[in-house]
Amino acid sequence: MFSRTVRAVSSRALATSLRPIAAPVTRQIAPLVAQPQRRQYHEKVLDHYSRPRNVGTLDKSDQSVGEGLVGAPACGDVMRLHIKVDPDTNVISDVRFKTFGCGSAIASSSYLTELVRGMTLEQASKVKNTEIAKELCLPPVKLHCSMLAEDAIKSAITNYYKKNPAAKATSLAGRGAKLETATA
Repeated sequence: MFSRTVRAVSSRALATSLRPIAAPVTRQIAPLVAQPQRRQYHEKVLDHYSRPRNVGTLDKSDQSVGEGLVGAPACGDVMRLHIKVDPDTNVISDVRFKTFGCGSAIASSSYLTELVRGMTLEQASKVKNTEIAKELCLPPVKLHCSMLAEDAIKSAITNYYKKNPAAKATSLAGRGAKLETATA
């Protein structure tokens, strides 16, 4: 009997001591704020990045191969470009690259190899970064990648002329400036 009394008293005490349960408050969800859009690469950049053309190296000890190695310390991109030149016609017959860097740097390198193959050294020396950037639709923040490609082709041409001093020098400035020659 005592246990029934305790149960009855405790259930009444419990009922009066508990606060009434409020209905759960539904949370108000803030309206979606426009998220900043992620920068998307142009389809040409994605194409050259996902399927790069002319990746590899050529034998740099070959007299007809010029090598250009350039880098951008600000972003960490490094580009190595090899060109194989036909000594009779000064036409670039083969070109290969290896690039360590962002997608835009790889795409710029890949596009450059397609662009300069079949060009004479004179024509290739006049390739500007703006042509590469315009073709790949690079955003302004990625223009340094196209500048790296321009520097790489000029460096490779310079290296070729150092190996072949008897070859006809090309103006790398595009304004009639002559290439420095070593005097022995």
